[in-house]
Amino acid sequence: MEDLAGKVAFVTGAASGIGRGICRAAVQAGMKVMLADIEAPVLETVEAELVAAGGDVGSVVCDVADSDSVMAAADAALTQFGKVHLLCNNAGVTTGGLVEECDAGDWDWTIGVNYLGVLHGCQAFVPHIKRQGEGGHIVNTSSMAGLLGGMAGWGPYNSTKFAVVGLTEVLRQEGRIGGFGASVLCPGGVATNIFDAPRNRPDRFGPQVSNVAYDNTGEGIEEALNPDVVGRLVLEAVRNNRLYIFTDPRFQKLMVKKHERMLDDLKWAAGSQALVEAGAPGAFEETA
Repeated sequence: MEDLAGKVAFVTGAASGIGRGICRAAVQAGMKVMLADIEAPVLETVEAELVAAGGDVGSVVCDVADSDSVMAAADAALTQFGKVHLLCNNAGVTTGGLVEECDAGDWDWTIGVNYLGVLHGCQAFVPHIKRQGEGGHIVNTSSMAGLLGGMAGWGPYNSTKFAVVGLTEVLRQEGRIGGFGASVLCPGGVATNIFDAPRNRPDRFGPQVSNVAYDNTGEGIEEALNPDVVGRLVLEAVRNNRLYIFTDPRFQKLMVKKHERMLDDLKWAAGSQALVEAGAPGAFEETA
């Protein structure tokens, strides 16, 4: 989707951080934008800011963990703008603690927003994008944690971010048939307020149990990337139909090390006693 001017974007988590940056970039690109967020007062402020900048925008309060709420938000967007071409499933939260420390509410909240929120957005908008027949693109926000993982005390967050990568890779293939593109945004350090996410935690998930993930709120934020830069990067990636959107190429070394470990374990498996004795296909040879 190269020409964005006049197209319509729907962005979740639009009231702050990366979502706000995407909305600003979309308005600058001449897009119409429906902002969705669970935090109503801040959402109104951002909407007013974009209107003052000349944007054709609307807003809707939306709890992405609630499928009905997302469907209602989709209806509001389609009622106001008629179509949606760019869907950015960006809303995200974090909670921390060792696997046995996080209770059901911690897991349910993180899964509900970070993974099911993305799924709900796709279920709400993909059918419309396909019926429109004008092309489209879906950007799902994951994290470098969704590719590298492996950080003790971040089980709920990292698990959901891995799931978003997997879902987007499948969606990319489905889009080849359905006439739309898909990208997964994997940010490194970005100056957002995600560590203060429990401020918007719905009562149905219960109280926050572990503070591990946000004990150091704000630490290092001053060195993090400006969300407006990420917003512009996202639109550039959409125009170029990139699958993975990285904000910090310095992670290349860690990515290479991870895949080297995977390849080493594949090689070990090929020579393992269990597979060799079973005569498993490919056990004695490496494949390209």
